[in-house]
Order: sequence, then structure tokens, then C-alpha cells
Amino acid sequence: MKVGDSSVRRRIVAFSNPTIRLLRGLRDKRQRQREGRFLVEGLRLIEDARAGGRLPEMLVVAQNRAHPPLLAEIEAAVAAAGGEVIETSAEILAKIAGKDNPQAVCGVYAQWETGLAALDPGSARLWLVAQAMRDPGNLGTILRTGDAVGAGGLILIDDCADPFSAEAVRASMGAIFSQRVARARWPDFLGWLRGQDSQGRQPRKSGQLVAASLRDAVPYRGAPYASPCFILVGNESRGLPVAYEAACDLRVTMPMRGRADSLNAAIAAAVLAYEVVASFDG
Repeated sequence: MKVGDSSVRRRIVAFSNPTIRLLRGLRDKRQRQREGRFLVEGLRLIEDARAGGRLPEMLVVAQNRAHPPLLAEIEAAVAAAGGEVIETSAEILAKIAGKDNPQAVCGVYAQWETGLAALDPGSARLWLVAQAMRDPGNLGTILRTGDAVGAGGLILIDDCADPFSAEAVRASMGAIFSQRVARARWPDFLGWLRGQDSQGRQPRKSGQLVAASLRDAVPYRGAPYASPCFILVGNESRGLPVAYEAACDLRVTMPMRGRADSLNAAIAAAVLAYEVVASFDG
């Protein structure tokens, strides 16, 4: 198949087209949740998704733009899987992406299950946990860190930013497709982590919950980390609630050599994650 094969693409050039309205709506969190879909912009991220076994339900391509041969492969794969390939103007693609200078292709993907039941805590040595994180860029950066350190995934506690937002997906640099993502309220997460069933019994070993803290904390270097280790980071401005810190098995502190009294939440997660991995690797 040649790039731009008209037998594969369906051309849409009207802003009022129902498909275009649906695509534009995916920038809104409630619309994403209602549709169970999310938007990914750029050929690199779409190829990362394909490498992870996920193809878009719909591929949207800008007309009259030069496209690399890789796009032809992806178009053929989408069409073969029963997906749809749409060709539209650069102006409409800009409205879909919400950017003045969007990339020449975007994909629409089905969201996946994000319940705790889908996770096996013993399947990885390290997990990342974010509580009430509001910045989608930070959330995406933590996903990217998780991929880099080989974490099992990211668990979002309480009211966090949407991991399927365009900002979070972009910041994850494709890690949204390689990292498992779950969402839960704090009591449900804590019960799951401690291996408790509905009767409060503990049929399996608990994971270790670790947080950066100033309360009864030990230096993060050389701390007694244990696998599976769950690194808990809090809200960007408020940090972790006192009760959440108290529930941790281990609290560690990172020295601040300058005037800053704390690290950015995503940076703190990365520093701590690499320290935990280094301790496991010996």
C-alpha cells in the first residue's frame, strides 16, 4: 500500500462532521470517560503504542503533508484490524489536537481497565503510587520514569489528573502504553496492598509502602527497601495527608542542599525509584 492510498482513507473536510465533533470532544475529560476513548498525537507515540500491541481504532491524517513510509505500515495495520483511517485538513486537525501547529497524524484509542483487580503486586519489584496529583505533566513524567526503571505500573489514588489526557500522554513519551495504570480510593488501595480480603484476612504477603517524608524518616540512601516496593508521592502543593504517611512502612528523607525545601513530585519519585532499584540490584 502506498502512503495516502485513497482506498484506505476516508476524507472529511467539514468542521461540522459528527466524527470531527467527536474527536474534538476527546480533549474534554468527561467526554473521554463517556466514550471510553482518548487521543494520541504524533507518529512516534502511535508507533510506540503499536510496539506495545495497541492499534488505534481510528487514525486521522492531515492531507497535503509529507508522510514517512512508517505511516503506510500503520495505516495498513489499522485497516486490517477493522479500524478507520480518516484524511482531513490541517486546520481541522489543529482543532482536534487543540494546537496551532499539530503533528500530521493522531490516533484514537480505547481506554483500558484501571481497577486494582487487574494488577498482581508480586509481578514487579517496584510500583509507583501518586495521591491527588493534579498536574497531567507530572503524571505523565512519572509514567515515563516507571518505564525507565522497569516498574510494574502507576496507581492513582483519590482524585488525580486523567492519565488519558493529551498532556499526560504526551509527557509519558509512550509509557502510557507500557505501564499498567490503576485508579482507586485510599481505603481500597490500602486493603489491596495489605493483601486483605473482604473479611479482613491477609492471604498473601503485603507490599512495602514507602514515602518521602520529614516525619520519623531515615535517609533515603541505604534505607531498608523491600520488594515489592510501592513508592508513594503526594499532591504537588499539599504533599501527603498525615494519615497516609502514618500508614507507610518506611518514610525516607532526601537532603535539600539549597534554599528549596522540597523537590517537584515527579522528580522526587524518579530519584527515589532509582535508589530503590539500585538497592535491589546490589
